[in-house]
Amino acid sequence: MIELKDYETIKKDLEHNAIDMYRNPELGDEEYRAMRLLTEELKKHDFEIETNIVNRPTAFIGTYDSKKEGPTICYLAEYDALKGLGHACGHNLIGNMSVGAGILLSKHVDETGGKVVVVGTPAEETNGAKVPMAEEGIFDDMDVALMVHPSDVSSESGDMLAMDALQFDFYGKAAHAAGNPEEGINALDGVLQLFSGINGLREHVQDDVRIHGIINNGGHAANIVPEHATAQFYIRANERDYLDAVVEKIRNVAKGAALMTGTEVVISNYELSYNNLIPNDTLSNLFTKHHKKFTDRPINKKEKSTGSADIGDVSHRIPALHPYVGMNCPGVKAHTPEFREQTITEDGFKAMEEAVLALANTGLELLENREVLEAVKEEQAKRLKK
Repeated sequence: MIELKDYETIKKDLEHNAIDMYRNPELGDEEYRAMRLLTEELKKHDFEIETNIVNRPTAFIGTYDSKKEGPTICYLAEYDALKGLGHACGHNLIGNMSVGAGILLSKHVDETGGKVVVVGTPAEETNGAKVPMAEEGIFDDMDVALMVHPSDVSSESGDMLAMDALQFDFYGKAAHAAGNPEEGINALDGVLQLFSGINGLREHVQDDVRIHGIINNGGHAANIVPEHATAQFYIRANERDYLDAVVEKIRNVAKGAALMTGTEVVISNYELSYNNLIPNDTLSNLFTKHHKKFTDRPINKKEKSTGSADIGDVSHRIPALHPYVGMNCPGVKAHTPEFREQTITEDGFKAMEEAVLALANTGLELLENREVLEAVKEEQAKRLKK
């Protein structure tokens, strides 16, 4: 078993790096400082580092190879910040949780056999690198992918929604809105009809569907008929197949809006699409068992998610884990200044400690008990088949 005394050997380094990342937040695919901090920490513990994975300059893979046959345990590190909010989603902790777990597990892998891999995955908040990583087979030779997310309270790993990020560009014809409006074609009218049509569609989709959007370009002046207007939407659903069907309906709504207003519409993806996260109860229960050893706080049962993340694409390749560890701040939600500040408190650091130890011991049991690993893989196969 990996114990608290083992964590204390790296505690100061992890906390230092978490504070540094908090003070120097970097947006997706710009996380050069965070990448250096995390990879230098891994290098100190004899990990071999490869960077610029899938042509993403701040992506990396750190590998500790025992040179003995055995499973490959992967820890996923995130380290991008939110625009205008900094590390209000706690990625300054997430990156260090995975690096810390990888380091502690590497001290045992020479005995058990196998590999420990820490994969640095940029831009989870916007254009998640896990998507092309999954597509290009980065995870195909790994056995499980593990990570933990900080939250207000602790809860088990569950599911996440599939998501598409669609942009609708409507094109019309400019004209003076008072002098000769009859010569104009109003692109903003196309966007407004799109919103109206989507609002009508909401009555006829399943309860798990989430559709939310903005108008990020509605014209330049009130006395000019807008010749170009743009809307962006996130569309989510429990399952990829159903999401695809909903997206097709929304595309048709946009085409109808263009027809009604005499405009033209171009539909594109402004961010990468995410697949739904396939849950794995066997893996989740294993992590929860170890988490309970290092916390005196309750761990909630998994709840139905309304969010999305690029780990969903990983879960369509190998079993994946995404539980939450509480920072002792019930009701304080992510993507707020209050959440950001909590990450560098004693409660935030206690959450990191719990996560590192639970992740490391989950990995160790998977290395030592191949029957447990096989049970994880059997559940994965059944869910994929279903």
